Amino acid sequence: MLKKFFILCSGADHALLDTCAPGEQNKYAGIGATVFFTALMAFIASGYALYTVFDNVAIAIGFGFLWGLLIFNLDRFIVSTLKKRDNFLDEFLQAVPRLILALIIAVVIAKPLELKIFEKEIDRVLLEQKNDLTLANQNQIANQFTPEITALDTQIEALKTEITTKEAEVNALYSTYITEAEGTSGTGRLGKGPVYKEKRDKHDAALAELQQLKQTNTEKIAALETQKTELATVYDTRVAETQPIIDNFDGLMARIEALDELPWLPSFFIFLLFLAIETTPIFAKLISPRGEYDLKLADAEGELKSWATQKANQRRNLIDADNVLNDKVYGDLAQEDELYNYKKKMARELMQKQQDAFYKRQSKLL
Repeated sequence: MLKKFFILCSGADHALLDTCAPGEQNKYAGIGATVFFTALMAFIASGYALYTVFDNVAIAIGFGFLWGLLIFNLDRFIVSTLKKRDNFLDEFLQAVPRLILALIIAVVIAKPLELKIFEKEIDRVLLEQKNDLTLANQNQIANQFTPEITALDTQIEALKTEITTKEAEVNALYSTYITEAEGTSGTGRLGKGPVYKEKRDKHDAALAELQQLKQTNTEKIAALETQKTELATVYDTRVAETQPIIDNFDGLMARIEALDELPWLPSFFIFLLFLAIETTPIFAKLISPRGEYDLKLADAEGELKSWATQKANQRRNLIDADNVLNDKVYGDLAQEDELYNYKKKMARELMQKQQDAFYKRQSKLL
């Protein structure tokens, strides 16, 4: 039962193969088994690849099954249409398009399985890429707020500088009236005279202005700091909104690109393995000698071709003979007086009717 199933997978004519030796049947059963297991691997590979895309088991199994059937049909077609010929070069030229198709199929099957085999290494590469993307995303969002924050910092610094300048002015006035009282500057007289009082009043007025300035600027600085806090909140919101996009950066294309970051040699050998599996049935047919099945198939096809050619020749001869007979029959009829007189009589009656009809139409016009 299993042998018949694999023979069916090989695309061979089972009715014709049943008449061949067991060794010939085993050869095509082996080819069919290769076709079947290649399709099975294609189903597994495509199922995993689609699962990484849709993240749904049912969808992955459904589409994977369809893809496996497609690969099975292509492989079966490739093997069944490759026929043995008398010249190896003719066989090889016949196999070239099928080898190219087998190469494409091997790539398609091998790549998803590579993704699964090197899943842990790919996850590590993806983690590094996600971290880089997170930092880049944070920097890009921060750059959007940098001009506004810089402007706020400049205003805050200007307000603080204004307070510092006013404090320096007040301190200078304080030193002036103190030294005036000590007699070390100004009038040089010890004691609190009129000049001292004038300088003291000037200091007190500046001190009041400083206190008012501190209160006003402190309020302004608090408002600016509030704006900076609001900007920081908006920044955190933007980062939180965009982070899920980076966290989901593990789709099929991202994994393929991450796989390219890994050493190429292991992936290359896996590809060679599937290429060998995919092309084995083709090379098996190319290097194997013409077997009993090939001879019987060629004989059956030759018999069918001869029969079709014979039928075509018979149809062509039948048409040629019919044309000759028709020419001879109509040639003999053309020489009979009875047929000539009858046709002449009918032609005369037809011309008379045409003339009568013309006369009646002209009479109506008059």
